[in-house]
Amino acid sequence: MRDASPWTERYAQVRAATMALAEPLSDEDCGAQSMADASPVKWHLAHTTWFFETFILERYEAGFQPFHPAFRVLFNSYYNGVGDKHPRPHRGLLTRPSMAEVRAYRANVDARIAALATRLAATDDRLAALLTLGLQHEQQHQELILTDVKHLLAQNPMTPAYLTGAAPAVPASTGQSWQRFEGGVQEIGHQGDGFCFDNELPRHQVYVAPFELSTRLVSNADYLAFIEAGGYRDPSLWLAEGWDWIRTQGIEAPLYWQLGEEGAGCSAFTLHGQQPLAMDAPVTHISLFEADAYAHWSGARLPTEAEWEHAAGAGAAAQMFGHCWQWTSSSYAPYPGFRPAEGAIGEYNGKFMVNQYVLRGSSLATPQGHSRTSYRNFFPANARWQFTGIRLAK
Repeated sequence: MRDASPWTERYAQVRAATMALAEPLSDEDCGAQSMADASPVKWHLAHTTWFFETFILERYEAGFQPFHPAFRVLFNSYYNGVGDKHPRPHRGLLTRPSMAEVRAYRANVDARIAALATRLAATDDRLAALLTLGLQHEQQHQELILTDVKHLLAQNPMTPAYLTGAAPAVPASTGQSWQRFEGGVQEIGHQGDGFCFDNELPRHQVYVAPFELSTRLVSNADYLAFIEAGGYRDPSLWLAEGWDWIRTQGIEAPLYWQLGEEGAGCSAFTLHGQQPLAMDAPVTHISLFEADAYAHWSGARLPTEAEWEHAAGAGAAAQMFGHCWQWTSSSYAPYPGFRPAEGAIGEYNGKFMVNQYVLRGSSLATPQGHSRTSYRNFFPANARWQFTGIRLAK
């Protein structure tokens, strides 16, 4: 029989980390929604709780009663198998329940999960797997809280900071260099007994042609040179849909940038508020369209996800994790032999395998211990409110 205490300790740790992210925010901050793709912090806090209530307590708790019947609809994200959902663009209109009620909801479910885990997690493998998935899901929302809060605060002309104190110093960027990989038949996908999401399976063989990968990420200085060279005015660099997108949206720089005259006085909105542009830092908040255009301008290309994973497994290149998610040229599609889980929980990844591109690595907003070589993040080509950046290949 397994000891259940690691489950209760891990559960308490992850749940407390989520609440700590909300600590610098007012209740007003937590209730606002800046765009349809982002969610209010209050909704994130409730939805991650809804996950444990719906997929664990409802199944395992004797005499289960929901904390509030309306929450089943209000805080369902995209699980059609569970039932109706409140419209995503209207999450910021939910002034009720209050933050106090959401905190009470979390405390109630936490106590019930702790009791359940203590009693059953040591003997029930299915429950242990659901608890693990729930905690991994919550860590994903921890990252979303930071990206959504940044987008929200950036709409305020007062440019408020989420984090107090000075922004961390950025190490000097190294020169651009390339590492060669011979390629051949490689295996990609998750291996071992540790946790992975279903879209990382099954591990399988792919052929990778010989390639080179940049040993560092594209920096702000690199990207500023692209802008100053007229990159946003040259249609030959852009995918047709990307060119239409930047023209109709009036996009001339990465999200959160404010351009100065000929590179002087450039700044960017950060979690520390408006800051001078850190030239040596990796460029972030870049769409797939912008990443692809920059790669063409520089005489290179974006790596495939198989190339990225092969290189990351070799452990050679720098800045693979903890800086920004790195766009690949790979469409988000199922691996050969992929099978989603049965029931509503199987809606977690598989149904989004269309009109998205894969990103690899992890960002400065990714919780510690949540990244791995086989992790497949995915977003549509025009998404850029996440910490997304560029690594070149050729």
